[in-house]
Amino acid sequence: SIWYCLFIATILYWSSLSPHDLHMIVQDLRNRLPIEAMFNSEHLAIQKIHQHPLPMIHVDAFLYDDDFVDSLCEEGKMSRNYCTECGSYKTASLEFISHSFSLMELKFLYQHVLPDLTGKVVVDVGSRLGAVLFAGYLYSSASQLYGVEMNADFCQLQEMTITKYKFIDRIKVVHADICTQASLLQKADVVVMNNVFEYFLDRLEQVRAWEFIACNVRKRGLLLITVPSLKESLSKLQTDIQLSQWVEEIQLNYDVYMEKEVDREALEQIHLYKIL
Repeated sequence: SIWYCLFIATILYWSSLSPHDLHMIVQDLRNRLPIEAMFNSEHLAIQKIHQHPLPMIHVDAFLYDDDFVDSLCEEGKMSRNYCTECGSYKTASLEFISHSFSLMELKFLYQHVLPDLTGKVVVDVGSRLGAVLFAGYLYSSASQLYGVEMNADFCQLQEMTITKYKFIDRIKVVHADICTQASLLQKADVVVMNNVFEYFLDRLEQVRAWEFIACNVRKRGLLLITVPSLKESLSKLQTDIQLSQWVEEIQLNYDVYMEKEVDREALEQIHLYKIL
């Protein structure tokens, strides 16, 4: 009967959706990674976090939202504070850093920042866990999503997720230094860069990487998304990049989310540029 057909169609529809839930991917990745979501192979990043003037820990925003961090703190698996004088009651807040977008930031990116991506190519520089790629698969019509990642452990992790959730038709991970990927950058329509070089390259390598980006991200009208702003990223480096001749910043509406729990400060770190 027609009702039976509708019933079967509904079951098939929901069963096809369920594997592609970002929350399921997040749970998978939590089970595969230590709480700090870093591999021992990230030598420089670990060293830079330890050398930070104030105590800092890496908390991956894609894997752990504030509520989940609170639950980890209650279980004694994580702390938001550190002792300023051993044995005293003087404590201060730990500084958290993330190299991934949160679920909220990813939805903001694809539903409010970027236009319709039908037929477009997205490149995520330093794709890490693959959060930008997986969200792009689910929240956009981008024809191809490329992740360029130097760390072999993270590439393997992304490949496992792509295979398990059948994302292989639109997502490709490239295990490489971005400075070897000129042709990929030149064909991109959207380039995403989230905290991409500072913790993973020394200063000279950062300069080289930024100048390579500026030379090859040149397609007129290409959209470039960065965290933090280009001005902030480049202010600590000596480069020949003239921002006013390369990009125009597009002001974003950070008020699209009216919910109280939205981290407005995190959204304001996201910057959108159009290539001139």
